[in-house]
Amino acid sequence: MKNKQATIKDIAKAIGVSPSTVSRALNDHPAISKATKEKIKAKARELRYEPNIVALSLKNRSTKTIGVVIPELIHFFFSSVISGIEEVAYDNGYTVMVCQSNESYEKEVKDVMALLSHRVDGLLISQAKEILNNTHYKEIQDRGVPLVFFDRKPVDMIAPSIIIDDENAAYEATRHLIDQGRKSILHLGNNLNMPISINRVDGFKRALKDGGLVVDESMIIDCPSDQQGISYDKMLKLLEDGIKVDGLFASNDLLAIGAIKALKQFGLSIPEDVAVVGFSNWKFCDMVDPPLSSVDQPGRKMGRVAMERLLKMIVQDEEKQNDVTILDTKLMIRKSSS
Repeated sequence: MKNKQATIKDIAKAIGVSPSTVSRALNDHPAISKATKEKIKAKARELRYEPNIVALSLKNRSTKTIGVVIPELIHFFFSSVISGIEEVAYDNGYTVMVCQSNESYEKEVKDVMALLSHRVDGLLISQAKEILNNTHYKEIQDRGVPLVFFDRKPVDMIAPSIIIDDENAAYEATRHLIDQGRKSILHLGNNLNMPISINRVDGFKRALKDGGLVVDESMIIDCPSDQQGISYDKMLKLLEDGIKVDGLFASNDLLAIGAIKALKQFGLSIPEDVAVVGFSNWKFCDMVDPPLSSVDQPGRKMGRVAMERLLKMIVQDEEKQNDVTILDTKLMIRKSSS
């Protein structure tokens, strides 16, 4: 029995009853006596019997499993979202299966298909940067599986979404730099064709206009990767080319850190010469020199709200909905900008 999963038939054979009696006893059927139930359950524990989840799902149409697809597990924001998802899921008797797309369309499609093959009861997805079409999302809905998007959502899908106001968050970050007297402000974006990146650029531009500053498109730089090496190289090249900058708003903290490294290497001080604000409020923001100002995204809360919304769809067997829940952000001001 060491290398084989115990079955109902194994329990029935060991006790000398029929498999149907074992099945009814394990499900507390009233027709089975208390003594027989206890005997069967004791033998099940002895043999380390575990129910066949796939078989149960075929019978009950539920696996009590939720599928989650995120761009990157290593990202502090997404790991905090997962924590929130798991808190609500486990409190309600669900387990969570997590896949990471690595920002790849092809990988995201494979992840979705794999989770559907495991008959998950619902899916929570944050869209990858590299998305070619929404066919796999429509496949989810065509199968009747509840779907909720969080943080990143497609523009033309009818499904609930839990997001932040990226435009307003970027506005507040940029406005803070302007309030510090900064007039030549650079924006380092990440994949500027993405909806959330476009919204952050819009907030950046609106803050400049409201602050009486000119919007210079050459001061909006696209970083195809959110790694600090990319922003370091971009920032160093801009400085070598003679750019004049006294403020910097980066669309994530890693880009901000890379830029700070380049600025320091070029002999500039933070925040005396250049004030810097990031986005996401990673745990290391307090640990860098100087501590990094950043927009705090409520990752854990987003995960909890997304899971609660998904559970509502599962329990109430909802048809497609298109409601949007917008969570508040907060600008955490530290020494890098003031």
